[in-house]
Amino acid sequence: MSYYLPESVECNGEIFKIFITKEQIDARLSLLGEELDRDYEGKNPIFIGVLNGSFIFLADLMRNVSIPCEVDFMKLSSYGDEKVSSGNVTELKHIDAKIKDRHIILVEDIIDTGLSMNYMLKKMDELEPASVKVVTLLHKKEATRHDVTIDYVGFEIPTKFVLGYGLDYAQEGRNLAQIYVIEEHT
Repeated sequence: MSYYLPESVECNGEIFKIFITKEQIDARLSLLGEELDRDYEGKNPIFIGVLNGSFIFLADLMRNVSIPCEVDFMKLSSYGDEKVSSGNVTELKHIDAKIKDRHIILVEDIIDTGLSMNYMLKKMDELEPASVKVVTLLHKKEATRHDVTIDYVGFEIPTKFVLGYGLDYAQEGRNLAQIYVIEEHT
């Protein structure tokens, strides 16, 4: 199988260059899978991915765990087609699973301000799960404004606009197999 791995890519008039390679992503997912296997042995967790961005990360993450588990999705929007959050969260798809007394792993592609994750954690609390943990591929720690606990982090990154591996810019670029960063103009 071949993956889409260009050295740079143009998306919506911006040039992006490689930031995190496929090899780095694969290595980190293997380690996250080992941690989740150890922490959730015998618990049969439900992975809940946040659409659309987390679908590739979630699929690859689940292929790196060997524990029995389930999957569901919810869809939130706080960006629209912009590069910065609107500051409002809209729930576009609710989860279908019954999560009362279940172990939940919320899976996000990127956490920057923490707005969406804060919303999800409050929503989960209302549904009375046995436990809730958060895993994110990317965390922009410097941009975080909401107090959210992130239990598993793939990569901490600076506050830069990134694309690929499920992350989009106005719905484009999700199919890139690596993570790219917008090229700074000097």
